[in-house]
Amino acid sequence: MTDLFSKFDPLIQQREDLLATGVTDPFSLVMERVVSPTVAICNGRETILLGTYNYMGMTFDEDVIAAGKDALDKFGSGTTGSRVLNGTYQGHKECEEALKEFYAMDHAMVFSTGYQANLGIISTIAGKGDYVILDIDSHASIYDGCAMGNAEIVAFRHNDVEALEKRLKRLPPEAGKLVVLEGVYSMLGDIAPLKEMIRVSKENGAMVLVDEAHSMGFIGEHGRGVAEAQGVMDDVDFIIGTFSKSVGTVGGFCVSNHPKFEILRLVCRPYVFTASLPPSVVATAATSIRKLMHGSNKRAHLWENSKTLHKGLRDLGFTLGTEEPQSAIIAVIMPDLEKGAMMWEALLEEGLYVNLARPPATPAGMTLLRCSLCAEHSSEQVGEILGRFERAGKRVGIIG
Repeated sequence: MTDLFSKFDPLIQQREDLLATGVTDPFSLVMERVVSPTVAICNGRETILLGTYNYMGMTFDEDVIAAGKDALDKFGSGTTGSRVLNGTYQGHKECEEALKEFYAMDHAMVFSTGYQANLGIISTIAGKGDYVILDIDSHASIYDGCAMGNAEIVAFRHNDVEALEKRLKRLPPEAGKLVVLEGVYSMLGDIAPLKEMIRVSKENGAMVLVDEAHSMGFIGEHGRGVAEAQGVMDDVDFIIGTFSKSVGTVGGFCVSNHPKFEILRLVCRPYVFTASLPPSVVATAATSIRKLMHGSNKRAHLWENSKTLHKGLRDLGFTLGTEEPQSAIIAVIMPDLEKGAMMWEALLEEGLYVNLARPPATPAGMTLLRCSLCAEHSSEQVGEILGRFERAGKRVGIIG
């Protein structure tokens, strides 16, 4: 019998070699208690959270929690059904109304996860004979959506407008074409030149989908993302997002002004054949989204946190993923996986949690520590974070 797990042998060996050095497994952390959006108890120690995507700190918002509790009491713990059968409650419609108001768009469709939103929308609108043109550093859910829809995948060099244009011009003019971009790329925290990319996409007859998972709530005047910040909201055909970052709960969505959009509720398999979100979840999401409409002060504070941490880490001698802060994500580049794991463990011992990211999730085969700032991090906490990075970096030998 052929062992179907044999394909994973190289990864198993890599993990065993890493753990043999004595380092703690960086992918099995347990949070014993979460105290706030920025603090948890890990391994019995109070730990500053700098790797949770909780950009706007909504997970402990009093109004959000109260809405969830109220929905749990009134509607129970779950729907036990699909959105097209018994799984659409009043809260699901209210959540979609909040999204339409937030983005000022005609249509909104809520999925059970952000992953399913990309999987569902991409696989449904781009099928056999169509082309999906995407950034080579696109999220796994985007690639999986292409594979599920059986569309032809055409990748271009990361954030390269000229490369995108060249790929588009080589495709048959009459073919269906969908360009998929991300506002903020989650590994390095860099933003896409959406204005230029959307221009060349439209000039070559392509529809455009932008994943704003890591920019919603934070970037743009109203928190609508990079498309808003760059003034191209009206040129985007579909915006994909998630509730598991700035919104502070779980779920995904797509918003659009396309006049035929509503038919997707009947033909999108990851929407039709998945149980809908629990009523308590959509209640927290709707409440959070409406509060994010008025989050300008929190957005401004988060930008200050990002600038302070980015400059502080560079001044300490760390190599970062971007020359300037572009989002709430700051990537600290490590020499290799072993050093990265050692640095991650040293930071955890200092009382600081970050994400260790490694290939193949990372671009160019690099290992990095991904820092995700929160609007609820105080200026004092950012100072503490820098001190902990300095001590851990010197102990591991990353900085002098």
